[in-house]
Amino acid sequence: AKISEVIDETLVVVWNELKYKAAVKKEFGDLPPVKCNVGEIKQVLVNLLVNAAHAIEGSGTITITTRSEGADVLIAIRDTGCGIPAENLKRIFDPFFTTKPVGRGTGLGLWISATIIDKHNGSLTVESTIGSGTEFTIRLPIDPQAEVASSETGLA
Repeated sequence: AKISEVIDETLVVVWNELKYKAAVKKEFGDLPPVKCNVGEIKQVLVNLLVNAAHAIEGSGTITITTRSEGADVLIAIRDTGCGIPAENLKRIFDPFFTTKPVGRGTGLGLWISATIIDKHNGSLTVESTIGSGTEFTIRLPIDPQAEVASSETGLA
């Protein structure tokens, strides 16, 4: 799958959640295809983008950056929100852990997201600074079949 297209399609779905809260900046690198379940990856992106919007007080920026690194594609989603306290950072991927008010979150979004990315042999990591924002990074393996196909067409 072409990750930039998957991200663009997901942005259309969540635009109503984002448009009044954040400017969205896209910094997409030139990426090889990734072997993935597109629906599941969109679910992860929806979770991360909506969480980013919820973290922003007033208005801010969500920056989506993609690049390839070694045998992986990286998708980073950075917000200019409130940040996550250190004591919560180690618990955010636990099922049912949420800091949102009752009725706003189930505490399952990040747990499901991490489970999906793990199933894709990838990783989901987070870095956060109180008062300046949070960055989640998805790492997914490049599709080896696509690599073979592109090198074979290069020989023709």
